[in-house]
Amino acid sequence: MMQRLLTVAVAAALLTGCSGLLAPAYQRPAAPVPAAWPTGPAYDKALQPSDKTAADIGWRSFILDARLQKLVEKALANNRDLRVAALNIEKARAQYGISRADMFPTISATGAGTHTQTATDVTTSGTPRITHTYTANVGFSSYELDFFGKIQNQMDEAKETWLEYVETRNASQITLISEVASDYLTLAADQDLLKLAQDTLKSQQETFRLTQREFETGVASMLDVSAAQASVEAARIDVATYTTSVAQAENALAVIIGGAVPDDLRPPLGLLDGAPLLQDVPAGLSSEVLLRRPDLRADEHALKSANASIGAARAAFFPSITLTATAGSASNDMSRLFKGGNDTWNFMPQISIPIFSGGSLMASLDVAKVTRDIQVATYEKDIQTAFQEVANALAQRGTIGDQLRAQQSQTNAYAKSYQLSEVRYKNGIDSYLSLLTYQRSYYSAQQSLISTKLTQQSNLVTLYKVLGGGLQE
Repeated sequence: MMQRLLTVAVAAALLTGCSGLLAPAYQRPAAPVPAAWPTGPAYDKALQPSDKTAADIGWRSFILDARLQKLVEKALANNRDLRVAALNIEKARAQYGISRADMFPTISATGAGTHTQTATDVTTSGTPRITHTYTANVGFSSYELDFFGKIQNQMDEAKETWLEYVETRNASQITLISEVASDYLTLAADQDLLKLAQDTLKSQQETFRLTQREFETGVASMLDVSAAQASVEAARIDVATYTTSVAQAENALAVIIGGAVPDDLRPPLGLLDGAPLLQDVPAGLSSEVLLRRPDLRADEHALKSANASIGAARAAFFPSITLTATAGSASNDMSRLFKGGNDTWNFMPQISIPIFSGGSLMASLDVAKVTRDIQVATYEKDIQTAFQEVANALAQRGTIGDQLRAQQSQTNAYAKSYQLSEVRYKNGIDSYLSLLTYQRSYYSAQQSLISTKLTQQSNLVTLYKVLGGGLQE
């Protein structure tokens, strides 16, 4: 009995060898971007020939600051967005398992006993009669033979969706690492700006007190006093503003790492002026390195999934054949249930041929084709966006060094001008308003210098991210 049933199941499975014939042959769309990175004055210093790319550099090698490395560890372990992305992978893998199970018959065994009493008035003997029937069966029902690849294509669709979620999770990790680094650097810059504002406030308060005394002795005018007071209030505003910025930057970092920022992992003052924090990132020889980005690989898996759905939609136009088969034993006496001659079997093939569906099958195929076309356009658009992101980062990288050197030189010049103006003011040569002008220019230049240093470090983070770095540890 069991041998006959297994023979039928194996034969049915062997008949499904024509799967996947109706799905279009997949071809990766041509990348609608130049093969080489842009060149010109903004890029020349950024483009250095290298066979190595950001994707080849582990994030521990890229991040040189020990505090930032530990914060990234915490984020990878605790971040909720990354956890959701990982759970989506498990869900998609389970869905793939469900689709894959449809390729095989579901075999089940049943056993039953029926006990019936017949009423006296309906028996020939005029006495009640009790009958017993025992059955034992094993078999499968409604198993579809995949002649035209509908089930195979549905399984491929689920598999590509699963792989899409895997790449989406990888892209989330890259984004997470870049966000941790960016927030850490922003917090460091905000702390430096706050310290600068606090120092400036103290200096302005002292100048204001001196100006008041000079006014009382008739040396300074009320205009000088008012200007000094305005400078104090401007510095006080900056202190309040940067105090808020520091708190907000710390809150953003806390959310990403999944908890409060430990005191020993906070960036120290002057971090942007110290040792290198990040490794330089090579751009690679051509724009083909973009294909290693997980978000673009996720797009390609989505495209393959849409491609497989076309095959499933086409297969719906063809007949579907399902099989139901059982084999077992039946007897009125349980002790004779498995004796010879009590075998039973049932085999019921069924074919369903679509004749008229009101156009729903054609509409479903059109939906599948349009969905595939949408995925192609999305893939091409995302490649163009990725190319733009890298090109923009390279343009900034090629010029940020010159900008930083110029900003540093300007700050030094303003510092010297402020010192000379202070000497001239004390000697009665220049007015207080002239001194105030140089002081404000120097303060503004110091703020711009901190911001430029932040931009330089953030550019490295951005370039590492947009080139697909961050998957390897």
